[in-house]
This record gives sequence, C-alpha cells and structure tokens, in this order.
Amino acid sequence: MISIIVPIYNAEKYIVDTIKMVLKQTYCDWELLLIDDCSVDESLTKVNDFLAKANASVRARIKVIKHEKNCGAALARNTGLDKAEGRYIAFLDADDIWFADKLEKQFKFMLKTGAAFTFTAYEFGDNFANGTGKIVSVPLTLTYRKALSRTIIFTSTTLFDLNKIDKDYLKMPNVVSEDTATWWKILRNGYTAYGMNVVTTIYRRPAGSLSSNKIKAIKRIWYLYRKVEKLSIFSSTYNFLFWAVRATKRRLV
Repeated sequence: MISIIVPIYNAEKYIVDTIKMVLKQTYCDWELLLIDDCSVDESLTKVNDFLAKANASVRARIKVIKHEKNCGAALARNTGLDKAEGRYIAFLDADDIWFADKLEKQFKFMLKTGAAFTFTAYEFGDNFANGTGKIVSVPLTLTYRKALSRTIIFTSTTLFDLNKIDKDYLKMPNVVSEDTATWWKILRNGYTAYGMNVVTTIYRRPAGSLSSNKIKAIKRIWYLYRKVEKLSIFSSTYNFLFWAVRATKRRLV
C-alpha cells in the first residue's frame, strides 16, 4: 500500500480537488493522510464536508489529522510519516497536480529498478495548474555528489519503499528547503535516487516576483550548503555555481 501524505495549511482553494485527484488514481492500493497544520481558513471544514458525503469505503481510506498549533510543512509531513501504514510513501502538496496514472507508472518503475527512492519529471503550471510547457527532465540516477549542484527532485514526485529505507531517513528537519535537505540526507547515507523521466506532476507556481524568488532561493541553497551540509567555502561555492546555472536554465528555458 502507498501512504500519500498531504500537509494542509490554508488550502481551501485546492483541497477537495486534491482528494478527488487521488481518488482518480489508476493505482488503487493507497491511503491518504491529510495533515491540517492549524489552518485558519475553511480547509478542514471542506475536507469534513466532503467526507460526510463520501461512501464508507472512501472514508476508510482517508485519515484527517489536525495539529493544535502551526508547525510548518516539514513537521506536518513527519506527523503523516508517524501515522502511515503503507510500505510505500508518497508526498503530495495540496496545490500540485498528479496525472491519473502517476502512482501506477511510478510504482512499476520502482519495481523494475528495485529502487528505494524514486522521483519523476514534472511541468511548471500557472495559477490554475495549466501546464506552461516548461518541463523539468530528470536523470536516471542521482547520487549525493551530483544532487548538491542541482535541486531537481520535486517533493510531489517522490516515492519511497520503506522495506529498503528506514522511515527515519524520511523525517524532515525544520529548516528552510526542508525537502532538499531531506533528499541530501538520504543520498548522503549511501542511497541512489532513481529518476523516471516521464512527466507525472504539475507544479503550480503562482505569479509573483521572479527576482524576489531568486534571492530567496539563493539564500536557502547557501544556508543548506554551509549550515546543514557543513560544506567548506570552496565546496559550497563550487556547487553553488553549477546550481545557479542549472536553476536559471530550468526556470527560463
């Protein structure tokens, strides 16, 4: 069974569609864990209203867990991990889009490769999750050394086999870019991530200040190099330069 973990914070615009999207997956052996991180909008009400109208078989596959205080996406995902009962773990953000065959294709890929950690290609989407044509392709394999210079693993495309990787490795630190920090932690401990170069997911990227986003991204990646991975100035600079080139190309080409 695949345990799908969705952190929710003020996602009233998307959360019902997210549930329906999971229900449409062609791979049917799953449970859905919705972690409400103390939303202040109608997210939880909309979830409960949907479940109240759903049949018993649907309600049995969906768990709703509410935080008493806002903890952030990392700790919300960790709560989901603690409650997950499946052999496989998939992360999904409430505003992202999965194609209907995402889990089926990726599960078959995981069986074929024997991988503990897989991820897929994805496409950038607009405010309405319409594909923009900007596709991020992924390599067949990604090691720790290669991952340091490319933040190519997108959270909503990941799938893990807990028979081959300890669940504690998936626990996310409460730092900036917690997802990237987690992938590096896993890879640093000897695992190789396998990429399925098929678009399965649309990354909804709302309109905003591109220059502001770039500045934040630069600060985040430098923090990860120096404070989390504790790389030297030389190693941090070397990886940063390659990261900057790839990040610019990925977003603009």
